Formats: sequence, structure tokens, C-alpha cells
Amino acid sequence: QVQLVESGGGLVQAGGSLRLSCAASGGTVSAYGMAWFRQTPGKEREFVATISRATTVTFYADSVRGRFTISRDNAKNTVSLQMNNLKPADTAVYYCAARYWYGTSTSSDDYNLWGQGTQVTVSS
Repeated sequence: QVQLVESGGGLVQAGGSLRLSCAASGGTVSAYGMAWFRQTPGKEREFVATISRATTVTFYADSVRGRFTISRDNAKNTVSLQMNNLKPADTAVYYCAARYWYGTSTSSDDYNLWGQGTQVTVSS
């Protein structure tokens, strides 16, 4: 069973950048559809970005399109989320998710593997 571990979160000023990484152990990320979600206290987990297994098709939430980029590095067995022009509204715990399939989805219910999350805080 693959395990996911996120890293790269932290505190940044508005307009700044962060790069999140999701490292997989016990499996290869190239075999999984991957996604990033985020969650703030009292709210449901929110879709951020996804990348498909085979064709590396990507899709983004409207709120992050043009600012965030999801990518896969098969050699390092990681999936990354490059976040630019960060806004205070991007403050959340960010989770990496995976599913062993060829599809993509914006629903957290469709992913069965999750990391522990990494905190991103954007100050104004």
C-alpha cells in the first residue's frame, strides 16, 4: 500500500511562492491519479488540482488556475504543487491524495490514499 508524505508548507507573505511536494513510498506515483486538496477549520476539504496517471492531464480549481501548477517527477517518485502569487485565502492545510486509476476527479470521495497534510499560511 502506497503511503504519501507532504512537505514544503510554511508561512509566506501575500504575493509569495511555495512549492509543496508529495513523496510516495511503497508504490510509484506514475501508477496513480494524483491530486491536491486543502481544508480550513470548519469547512469541507476543497479540490485544488489533479494530474492523471497516464496522459498527465491536469485540471485546476478556478480559484487557483493560473497561479498553481501540479506536476509529477517519476524519477523522484513525487508530485509537486508550485504555488505562486499566494493570497491569504490560500491559507489551509494542504493534502496530497491518490487513487490507482486512469481517471481524474475533483471529489475527495474518489481518492482512497491520503497524506497527513502540510500547513500553508499566507499573511497579508
